Amino acid sequence: MLFDTDVLVWVLRGNKKAADRLDSTPTRYCSAVTYMELLSGVRNKEEQRIMLQFLRDAGFSIVSISEEISHRAMVYMEQFALSAGLELADALIAASAAENNLSICTANDKHYKRIPGLALVRFRP
Repeated sequence: MLFDTDVLVWVLRGNKKAADRLDSTPTRYCSAVTYMELLSGVRNKEEQRIMLQFLRDAGFSIVSISEEISHRAMVYMEQFALSAGLELADALIAASAAENNLSICTANDKHYKRIPGLALVRFRP
């Protein structure tokens, strides 16, 4: 399962439901976009160390942005940016999941629900 940034932020903030969801998922992925979003949210070196250690300890595999993911994200943007307000980061995260046949665990399912064939696992904190 590919975890959206919001769920990982909930885990890092100590949300038990988010931690339980993570613990119940044996194979964990996050997009390179999520990795970068998490890094952009840290305020100092200690928070950065904690965040990076969390990803390592939890056994996350980072899904890099390939040519195929880029192309699919461009198609998603063409189809859904105007009609559904899809933004760049969400298009890349959705494409990362789709290209790797992964479901997305997210609390922001409204960002992804218009994309056909994308398996969503809704998280509610």
